[in-house]
Amino acid sequence: MKLDDELAVAHRLADIAREAIRPHFRKATAEFKGDASPVTIADRDAEDAMRTILMAEYAQDGVIGEEYPEHEGRSGRQWVLDPVDGTISFIAGRPIFGTLIALLHDGWPVLGIIDQPISGERWVGRIGMPTTLNGKDIRTRSCKSLEAAILATSSPHYFDSQGADAYMRLAHAVGGNKRQGMIVYGGDCYNYGLLASGHLDIVCESGMKLHDYAALVPIVEGAGGTMSDWQGHPLDANSDGTVLALGDPARLEDVLETLAGHSHDAGEHGH
Repeated sequence: MKLDDELAVAHRLADIAREAIRPHFRKATAEFKGDASPVTIADRDAEDAMRTILMAEYAQDGVIGEEYPEHEGRSGRQWVLDPVDGTISFIAGRPIFGTLIALLHDGWPVLGIIDQPISGERWVGRIGMPTTLNGKDIRTRSCKSLEAAILATSSPHYFDSQGADAYMRLAHAVGGNKRQGMIVYGGDCYNYGLLASGHLDIVCESGMKLHDYAALVPIVEGAGGTMSDWQGHPLDANSDGTVLALGDPARLEDVLETLAGHSHDAGEHGH
């Protein structure tokens, strides 16, 4: 699966989204959608521009975006767009939001881009190829124990009560008993780019939709990391919205056991 043509189009999508978003940075005001989530003119303009290219070049593929109804394709492939992932950061003037572009094949993410329009950083992942940041190969870093990890999540307020309890177990494990944990809040998709680049070790989220995570999977995995749900299953179009990213796959069992609330010697008691 070469995806050279698709990657070239994905870069054009990121370029045109960047052009649509930049003029509104630190100027746009929020409106609120029916589900009370915020949206700005930048979200709509960027998704509009990306959809126009896709309908011209890949009309046979499906398009799933955050701001507009789904376009049903007939090719078994879907483009998944999140024009501004981290709208609250965008509205607050923090340049840690990003544009997410993914290509799914039979429901599996095979190509992903995180583009940060203000800093000009662009992470690219595609199946079977090393992940790049602005054209240079990048790698995740090793992490010898949970106590040594830097953990990130967008906000503890996004967890339901059960998810919050599981997250707090992980946050305490990262801190160990000796010190306050190394934990980063805020950052949305930007955290996954930082993890792929070797600056963070774990990202833990829940309540995510397909457009929030599809692009991240090829980026993290192409850099040597792993992504899964909180049960350890690979992420696809039907995942439950719980998301884990680890720079060092060797820590996955530790993280899953901590989230589930049992330690190595507790055996498998379910959740």
